[in-house]
Amino acid sequence: MTLPIGTYVVDTRTGRVGRFMGPTGPFVALRPVGGGREWECDPDEVRPATAAERISATTAYVNARSRGEVT
Repeated sequence: MTLPIGTYVVDTRTGRVGRFMGPTGPFVALRPVGGGREWECDPDEVRPATAAERISATTAYVNARSRGEVT
């Protein structure tokens, strides 16, 4: 699967939503919504996020930031 960098995707192993950052060897790199440390995932276990998943992940990040839980 080839996706544009920055596409919102879901790691189907964990259900985490992240942004596609590109291939890293046999894996793909994903970055959490709002930034942070990237994680690697098998390309076969990644799918594009739905609009609802993207909005939910962004809302969760914004709410955590407003509570001071993330910077």
